[in-house]
Amino acid sequence: MSPTPEKQHPVTVEERLFSLVLALIATQIGLTKAEILSTVQGYRQRFQVGGDNASLERQFERDKDDIRELGIPLETIESPDDPGSNHHLRYRIPKGLYDLPADISFSPDEIMLLKLAATVWREGSLSAESRRALTKLSSLGIDSTDPVIGYAPSLRAREASFEPLSKAMDRGQVVAFQYLKPGESAPRRRVIAPLAVVLHEGRWHLYGSDQDAGATRTFLLSRIVGPVVTVPGSVAVPSAADDQGQRALAELDALWRAQVALITVEPGSDAAVRLSKRGTPGPAEGDVELHYTDLNILADELAGYGPEVLVLTPSTLRDAVVSRLRHVRDAHTPAAPAEEEMDR
Repeated sequence: MSPTPEKQHPVTVEERLFSLVLALIATQIGLTKAEILSTVQGYRQRFQVGGDNASLERQFERDKDDIRELGIPLETIESPDDPGSNHHLRYRIPKGLYDLPADISFSPDEIMLLKLAATVWREGSLSAESRRALTKLSSLGIDSTDPVIGYAPSLRAREASFEPLSKAMDRGQVVAFQYLKPGESAPRRRVIAPLAVVLHEGRWHLYGSDQDAGATRTFLLSRIVGPVVTVPGSVAVPSAADDQGQRALAELDALWRAQVALITVEPGSDAAVRLSKRGTPGPAEGDVELHYTDLNILADELAGYGPEVLVLTPSTLRDAVVSRLRHVRDAHTPAAPAEEEMDR
């Protein structure tokens, strides 16, 4: 009777990458793909001797890309007896190239803060980035004096489109989604090559190349309706610039500076307290000047203050606020009773 196989616990992505990095640092001559798949934690549990390991090999190829994204120098060594053969390639991480520079060091408290920051992102929507950060911290062999962090704040991007857009951007993929602009009755399909996802004035924006318009555009993630899907057969052409995020923020900042609303607030009101902190005093007492990037978002906010706010300029903003207030009024106006029939 054959022995019962030992029950294996699921191996997380972090644990597998960490084990792979340690194995490749420990070897001097390098490891072949077969040796890695059959011995390293996270691979060996699924490795089949003499069987089909195609899916496992694809996993290893993806893990190699993740390791390089960490900034870890992964080296390939050809066999002198069989040059050019991928079957006998050996992989290793030269420890001298991977170590931190001699003039850089972290105190235990700094390491603790780095791990806290990574934990914050791991609990939020940037889990892939945080997992890579924690893997690199651990594989460097540095630790904090406080191994237990009792709590960590949680940061989360509320828009469901954030993660698929970030993944598509990392992979150079073109995506499609339905986008609903204010004033339009139905969303319109947009085909975009994502270049950057940035946070500006508390809101997430997508900066990308509009494939139909042939120009860059900026989209609010909160206006993306439904799922973000990749476009089969389309590959985004990488931009020559590596500062797309800064470019997107610069354009949003320029728009914010150029657009100014002049409003009057009721003294002592909630609007006066909140809006005065964000704006600057206007020409008359009680006036506030507010910069903004999106007229409709500001109109939504100002309408929420009701009679505490009066928009002076621009007229387009005033009309937008009045339209919203009228919509609320009409929605809460009771229907007129039907006229009673004269004849019963």
